[in-house]
Amino acid sequence: MAFPEPKPKKPELPKKLVQNLECKQGAVRAVRFNVDGNYCLTCGSDKSLKLWNPHKGTLLKTYSGHGYEVLDAAGSFDNSQLCSCGADKTVVLWDVASGQVIRKFRGHAGKVNCVQFNEEATVILSGSIDSSIRCWDCRSRRPDPIQILDEAKDGVSSLKVSDYEILSGSVDGRVRRYDLRAGQLYSDYVGSPVTSVCFSKDGQCTLAASLDSTLRLLDKDTGELLGEYTGHKNTAYKLDCCLSEKDTHVASCSEDGKVYFWDLVEGSLMLSLPVGRGVVQSLSFHPSEPALLTATEGHVQFWREETHTAEEQPPAC
Repeated sequence: MAFPEPKPKKPELPKKLVQNLECKQGAVRAVRFNVDGNYCLTCGSDKSLKLWNPHKGTLLKTYSGHGYEVLDAAGSFDNSQLCSCGADKTVVLWDVASGQVIRKFRGHAGKVNCVQFNEEATVILSGSIDSSIRCWDCRSRRPDPIQILDEAKDGVSSLKVSDYEILSGSVDGRVRRYDLRAGQLYSDYVGSPVTSVCFSKDGQCTLAASLDSTLRLLDKDTGELLGEYTGHKNTAYKLDCCLSEKDTHVASCSEDGKVYFWDLVEGSLMLSLPVGRGVVQSLSFHPSEPALLTATEGHVQFWREETHTAEEQPPAC
């Protein structure tokens, strides 16, 4: 006799604070998990980029080389390289182990808001206030970009890359998706400056945050509006949004010091997580577990689900 499958556990939300990192790098402009969620990067207004183990709360390395605030960063699929961008108009490729700058890419006409590797970490894509997305070849010595995407009519605020697509959000109020296989550009008009975009994990939907304090879930193929999520405050700052590790919830930063979670399907507000007094500027959801990083002022907080128990630390010999 076959036993029925055990009932799947209800998805949990990360609401237990397990680490509070004092980053000591001015205001933390962005916090980002690496590809497997074991490490994270913090971008500081003091020009530094830092690598942490958020599970233990330890600082592993500091990367110095930007000339002004660091605004975004990403790790390569094999954790051997980092890319970062900043208000000094540059995109920097780093060697993780040595902390050395491998390449500095110059070409944007204004501050660079967002940066991503492609899947193989052979190309870096960067989006700037100069309204362009530039694609840089990590392996070439050529100083100029291999491609410039200049369809945006205003600054590019956010950028995500899948194996064959580029998703971008712009201050001109549009979410653009470049399908590289088909050679097509799809554009959806949101009507308010877009501050953050992301793909759902199943690749069927896109999520966009905009300055009318609304998140919108769009069908990737048709552009149909599947859901709207409101209750948070986002009218002035570039704040992050994301989906939880199983696409069950939508999360957003807020200017009132909280992170908001909504049920993806129902659109109902499930949790407002008090993080700090100031604006919660950035967040990053763990790729496979209910764990969340938040950044407010000079601190980064690491949140886990309530049933999480910390692994016992082995006694120091």
